[in-house]
Amino acid sequence: MRKSKLVSIQWQLIRNSISISILTGIFFVFILTFGQELGFALVFDKRIVGIPMLIILPIICILVGAIYGYVLGNKLKKRLDVLLHGTVQIERGNFSYRFPTLGEDEVGLISSQLNGMISRVEEQIGSLQRLSTERAEWQETIKQTAIGEERQRLARDLHDAVSQQLFAISMMTAALPHTLEKNKDKVFSQIEAIEKMAQTAQSEMRALLLHLRPAHLEGKNLKTGIEDLLQELKHKHRQSIEWKIEPLSNIPKGIEDHMFRLVQEAVSNILRHAKAERIELQLREMRGQLRLKIIDNGIGFDTATQKSSSYGLQMMKERVNEIGGVLEIISVPGKGTQVEAKVPLVHAVKEEKKHD
Repeated sequence: MRKSKLVSIQWQLIRNSISISILTGIFFVFILTFGQELGFALVFDKRIVGIPMLIILPIICILVGAIYGYVLGNKLKKRLDVLLHGTVQIERGNFSYRFPTLGEDEVGLISSQLNGMISRVEEQIGSLQRLSTERAEWQETIKQTAIGEERQRLARDLHDAVSQQLFAISMMTAALPHTLEKNKDKVFSQIEAIEKMAQTAQSEMRALLLHLRPAHLEGKNLKTGIEDLLQELKHKHRQSIEWKIEPLSNIPKGIEDHMFRLVQEAVSNILRHAKAERIELQLREMRGQLRLKIIDNGIGFDTATQKSSSYGLQMMKERVNEIGGVLEIISVPGKGTQVEAKVPLVHAVKEEKKHD
């Protein structure tokens, strides 16, 4: 859509140039025939290389207008393409990008103003990440309060999910002897329903147990913490869990804690809701960004209806926003879900600039 708009600008300039060229040709004909005895008929009689001027003149006007419009439009289009590429980079969270000099006119002024804006945003992200790191350093003092709140939340989840499932299983199991006496065929469907409820309760319990793990890395770096978590899950759960974590630089502690918690929440959501057979995690550092991708082949969901109503997804988005990152969730019902987080590492960008 954006590309076609840029192309339309070029063609609009060509059309305008042709129109102006034709009007100039008409004015030239008026001046040429003004005061002549034959008047406008002179255009029909006048020939150039044996071709009537009436045919040559419009062709020349169209060619001159088209060439001028194309050259002018192409120059403008190339500069706008640079602006478009830069805005896409910024939208994707690449705040290390800077626009090149695009002249001294309005387009050049826009690129200069955008560079200033990016620098201010980069500084604000750096401040935000420093605050996040400072908060991680004193967070230990309020850890007991957080543990108490987490216990309350887990107790509420146990009551709302697992407890109700177990109560339903108990009621249906108690009714089995009565059903067996009156309708033997219905017993099998009841047993199947009990089995499904037991599996659901088991999935809920596994996810809740995952939340009982430490919410912070507690002395480990991000790579080691995630690998230990996934290794433990791989031994305890039936899902196939694969991961690829590339070597990382010295990432601020605040970012590490948030990303570790994000992985916990994402995996917990998969275990509770996705019914996935395979989970894949990728973590790498690229172009001044920390990029996390978690993919499952579960049942998926409609992002348009669930993104705003899901508490878990909202928490993940807020967690990424706190460290200046961008969270993108792509899900197709029946196909699976992909969660991708991109967090700019201001300290890494500054180190690269120093080396340059």
